[in-house]
Amino acid sequence: MKKALIVRHVPREGAAGFLQPIEAAGYEIERIDVASPDFDDIDLCTPDLLIMMGGPMGVYEHDAHPWIPLQISKLAARLEQDLPTLGVCLGSQMIAAALGARVFPGGRMELGFAPVTLNPAGADSPLRHLEGVPVLHWHSDTFDLPRGVDLLASTDSYDHQAFRRGRNLLALQFHAEMGEDPRFEDWLTHFWSDLDVAKQCRISLRRDHDEHGPGAVSAGRTMIAEWLDQLRA
Repeated sequence: MKKALIVRHVPREGAAGFLQPIEAAGYEIERIDVASPDFDDIDLCTPDLLIMMGGPMGVYEHDAHPWIPLQISKLAARLEQDLPTLGVCLGSQMIAAALGARVFPGGRMELGFAPVTLNPAGADSPLRHLEGVPVLHWHSDTFDLPRGVDLLASTDSYDHQAFRRGRNLLALQFHAEMGEDPRFEDWLTHFWSDLDVAKQCRISLRRDHDEHGPGAVSAGRTMIAEWLDQLRA
């Protein structure tokens, strides 16, 4: 059976709604936390599919998180081999860094449910299933677009919301996996300072989650299922 490895940077940010299409595509899922003693020895080139999820840290915070340079080095080796890789939020920033692009504070907290704007490349990709669908945004870092990739989506706040390289690499700055996972309440609790920065009300954000979350997850699952199907083509 094919193996999919999910790298978690914090336990409360898992694959959530993306688990269903990954399992349906025939992958046996394994997980590893970057805080695990085993992370230093893991070979990120081994899994058939690598999924890197989000986290509150910045890619540039090497002193506070000494595992970051190691992960970027391991990831760069995988991307050099063009092995199937998906990155979400911090995961997308890790991919950008591993491809040699700059990751940096964007100066603005983008937080809440809103659709992304697809460019022609995005409309001709699995992201077309997100057209007009409000998805969860929760970040303030951004990145320069790496060389050799295709930009797929943008928002008014940040130009670089999604990119791909060929069929095997997909990077998403937003959280189309979130909308039905109970860990969203943990986000509201543990990342409360982000709400203050973004001037977001916890009650209204919870209401938006209940209203938009199921549609976001449904569209996100369809997007990932199509992307995984392309890997087999």
